[in-house]
Amino acid sequence: MTTPQLILLILPIIAIEIGLTLFALWDLVKPERKVRGESKLMWGLIIVLVGTIGPILYLAIGRDER
Repeated sequence: MTTPQLILLILPIIAIEIGLTLFALWDLVKPERKVRGESKLMWGLIIVLVGTIGPILYLAIGRDER
């Protein structure tokens, strides 16, 4: 596999990860958003530091819909 082919393969994955992270952070900073554990800082760190799994965890279990 050549380098340009590899870049074309990886680029969509990187774009999805960045988009997912930005969406999760945007949702987190909404003033009306409630989160489990009452710590937006903790969820922000999870979103940013855990990689692809962090935003997925936040969107799946971190948001509190009370």
